[in-house]
Amino acid sequence: MHRITAASIHGNKKLIELFKKRLPKYTKYCTLTTNPNPLPNDILNTTVNEFNNDGLQRLAKLFPRCEEFPARHIGPREHEQTQMLELLGFRTLDEMTDKAVPAKIRLNKDLEIEEPVGEYELINRIREIAEKNKIWRSYIGMGYNNCCVPHTIMRNIFENPGWTTQYTPYQPEVAQGRLEGLLNYQTMVTDLTGMEVANASLLDEGTAAAEAMSLCHRQTKRWRLFLSDQLHPQTVSVVQTRADSLGLTVELGNVFAADFSNRDVAGVLFQYPDTEGSVHDFSEVVQRAHSNGTLICCATDLLALTLLRPPSEFDVDISVGTSQRFGVPLGYGGPHAGFFACRQSLVRLMPGRMIGVTRDASGHDAYRLALQTREQHIRRDKATSNICTAQALLANMSAMYAVYHGPHGLKEIATRIHNSALLLSAGVRECGNTVINQVFFDTVRISPAMDQGEIQHRARQKQINLRFYPDGTVGVSLDETVRIQDVEDLLWVFGSRLSAEEVAGSCNLNEGSIFLSSFRRTSPYLTHPVFNSYHSETRIVRYMKTLENKDVSLVHSMIPLGSCTMKLNSTTEMLPCSFQHFTDIHPFAPLDQSLGYQQLFEELQQDLCAITGYDRISFQPNSGAQGEYAGLRAIKCYHEACSEGHRNICLIPISAHGTNPASAQMAGMKVEPINVSRDGSIDISHLASKVEKHGKNLACLMITYPSTNGVFEETIADVCQMIHDNGGQVRFSVSFVFHVLLTAPPIPVLLLHMK
Repeated sequence: MHRITAASIHGNKKLIELFKKRLPKYTKYCTLTTNPNPLPNDILNTTVNEFNNDGLQRLAKLFPRCEEFPARHIGPREHEQTQMLELLGFRTLDEMTDKAVPAKIRLNKDLEIEEPVGEYELINRIREIAEKNKIWRSYIGMGYNNCCVPHTIMRNIFENPGWTTQYTPYQPEVAQGRLEGLLNYQTMVTDLTGMEVANASLLDEGTAAAEAMSLCHRQTKRWRLFLSDQLHPQTVSVVQTRADSLGLTVELGNVFAADFSNRDVAGVLFQYPDTEGSVHDFSEVVQRAHSNGTLICCATDLLALTLLRPPSEFDVDISVGTSQRFGVPLGYGGPHAGFFACRQSLVRLMPGRMIGVTRDASGHDAYRLALQTREQHIRRDKATSNICTAQALLANMSAMYAVYHGPHGLKEIATRIHNSALLLSAGVRECGNTVINQVFFDTVRISPAMDQGEIQHRARQKQINLRFYPDGTVGVSLDETVRIQDVEDLLWVFGSRLSAEEVAGSCNLNEGSIFLSSFRRTSPYLTHPVFNSYHSETRIVRYMKTLENKDVSLVHSMIPLGSCTMKLNSTTEMLPCSFQHFTDIHPFAPLDQSLGYQQLFEELQQDLCAITGYDRISFQPNSGAQGEYAGLRAIKCYHEACSEGHRNICLIPISAHGTNPASAQMAGMKVEPINVSRDGSIDISHLASKVEKHGKNLACLMITYPSTNGVFEETIADVCQMIHDNGGQVRFSVSFVFHVLLTAPPIPVLLLHMK
């Protein structure tokens, strides 16, 4: 042993790092300079061994940093843990863990991750990270628009564990509140789109569009799709990926020039209003397509439809989109609820949950999930989709936004946005710019009089984000948050010296107006009493609380279900979701405005890679079922890169979640079920026979670990090795809370999916 002195600590990098990690308050004394600072007496008189052992132990007892956080969050105290262990026949948690987790997969090393911190330290640190994001005014559009989230909805739904901790509503008796809220969502969508039926939400607009095109293929048995070149780019990408999985051909082009005469096009998809903001009449396109047996899909904007003719009046078959601007923050791209509405004749092919109304034993109205035989938890690989939970919380937020504002309030919001766009359009034309759109709702594409680079420079001066096209034009999408000063700043960016008042008084505001066009909506919407009764805060709070009290959530009791969706998130973990520096960032904002998000991604990737032993982490998609699909697509691409694209057999235990076989089917694979024993473990002999039969075409094994029955299988390493020896890959799905600090992948597995 030797004493720590200014001389001995000087230049000792390892000791300096130990100081910084264990005793942050002494960091200022840790230096590599030639003239080290003198150390306090309490440190000078501490030996290295004492510092590492006795001193740290004493400090840990005197100043516990984070032990209280997990204890409060998880709940059971030491005496309660002892009682549970005694009931199970164990003396300690370690003894129980040794019995449950096979030795072959135990993690036998320390993880190289940051030291834990307490909940108050964590919140302060997260806030510091969040504030590295820069909140500029984003008028980029492309399907993402800022909005005003009513504070009463933010507090009573988004930040309320009575709404955020329920299980998927498969048991209607304990989910009547959410089911009523989702029925409101369905009604909102059908009213605004004019369609006959709608589902109770999807993940986002892109996946809704992909589901629509898949439905067209299933209905028509045709293998070609036509996409308008005026769709949002991310929608095109998602549809193309899904089509590639299913072997469908995608053509991208001018929808008005599309040729359907060969009668081989399953479906056509266009945007209304389109990605550039223009509103077009698609009646002639629809008529030509229908006459040749092609289905019509329309991606649309619910808020625009309060002023515009609904898609049903163009005789479309399917309407899709996102409800994000109905009271859900941008959140750097999500989560937001998508929607899907269609004709009654297509309802049995529609993806996702549907809420229906029935009668209970007393003759009162009751809500339930309808037509569940379409869904993955029943139909498995024959389901219409792998969709499962589908952003129900955000769908309920959007539905409550419509309930709170009602039809008149929504129309006022839409009218103000449209008038702002008209004002901007008139003002920029007045100073020599050209507006390309003829009729528009909230978005204009401008050919500027000055160079695009100058527009970018002037926009940066005002901290404004715009959409810049390769041809030098500029897109501006206005939203609910826009005020007069915002319009005047935009006018200045495009070279105008006029105020908004001067533009309103002297310029032609009729050019581009919906109100003077044939597109003006005349049909009623949101006529149900629920959308016309709760427009004061008192009334809406009482309504939200009434629905909340009809559900069973973790604020009422434990929910004894072992599903991967059952995660207990602490208030400390949920609170940052409401931080403005996280919620108000547009997904297409420049990277230098999202440095906080970039830091989060980088640090989380480092930790997850350290915990799992993998090389890289993908944070998309934020859905279990879509994560399965993404993983299977990666495996399929891997085989194709190895010139083994013929491998298409996916082995799945019969105990697996229904999303597994549904995802495999979506990824273009053929599902082969594997038997399991009574405890849920894989039947090794049955697996071996399947591998022998399909070895040359074996793509992968999908396995959940621990299994759906909660079993850590002893033979997992042998199972993985068997698949690898026959040229297949293993998609390893884990409920992560069971693995942290306990396990490591048994052998190299290509892909791990964490929930």
